[in-house]
Amino acid sequence: MGPSGEWQWLLSPAALGVLGLLIGSFLNVVIHRKPVLLERGWLRDAAQYLQDSAAMQRVLGTGSRRLPELARAGQALEADLDALPALSLARPRSRCPHCGHLIAWYENIPVLSWLWLRRRCSACKAPISWRYPLVEMLTGSLFFAVAARFGPTATTVVLCLAVALVVAAALIDLDTTLLPDDLTLPLIGLGLLAAWQRWLPISLEQSALGALFGYFSLWAVASLYRVIRGAQGMAEGDFKLLAGLGAMLGWQLLPAIILLSSIVGAAVGIFLIAARGHGRSVPIPFGPYLAGGGLAAVFFGRELLRLWGLG
Repeated sequence: MGPSGEWQWLLSPAALGVLGLLIGSFLNVVIHRKPVLLERGWLRDAAQYLQDSAAMQRVLGTGSRRLPELARAGQALEADLDALPALSLARPRSRCPHCGHLIAWYENIPVLSWLWLRRRCSACKAPISWRYPLVEMLTGSLFFAVAARFGPTATTVVLCLAVALVVAAALIDLDTTLLPDDLTLPLIGLGLLAAWQRWLPISLEQSALGALFGYFSLWAVASLYRVIRGAQGMAEGDFKLLAGLGAMLGWQLLPAIILLSSIVGAAVGIFLIAARGHGRSVPIPFGPYLAGGGLAAVFFGRELLRLWGLG
């Protein structure tokens, strides 16, 4: 069901395209800060663990001479973390990474401010990365396309939320090889909830099986690779991302997502190794390719299955 006539314009392609630009601006903050927040948390956990004498004794033995040294290292690390400025997705305000200039609201209008500033900080004239407007335009374009494809419906709202989660997760993985649970697990939950409430054109059973098969299909591949090669070929974040895409789109579209992701991932990997000298031992994140396959499946999934003789 869609909204009443007077509210349908809120879910029009134009309105959601503009909203997508604004969401894309916020996603730039998420992409930059979420890994730092995660790593700060992990380091604090490590610092506190080093100071846990009972845990250290269980691991190293009660007679270990390293226990006082490890406790002091944990205290020093925790003190360093305490000395860092407070950080969240909302605070502090965005600023130039080169000179610290606080970005005014009129310098933070998606795409337009970047063009108006001629791609440079207004204070120090350092260049502003193309990445920021590209993320904004990508998100806006995807919101526009979802609205154009699915109309003013609950499906459009759900898929736009999913797009925001997937774009942020993919670019964080591209930058850091991390896929935060804060993004992948909500994607799974959103898919299951939306299927249960009939906000998506799949049943709850199809969504649940999509999450289950999505997770365990990649888990099986990674486990087999580890047995054969003795190395970790894929991280658990990839399993969760595919589970989220399966929950959103149903188990039937998993072959399309996996095949498309694998083809693109293999092509890009070969290019990086052959043309850019990318070391074979350096991991290439698979999350962006899964995200690309999932987004393509949103619009062309059924057609892809028929093309490959799977639907």
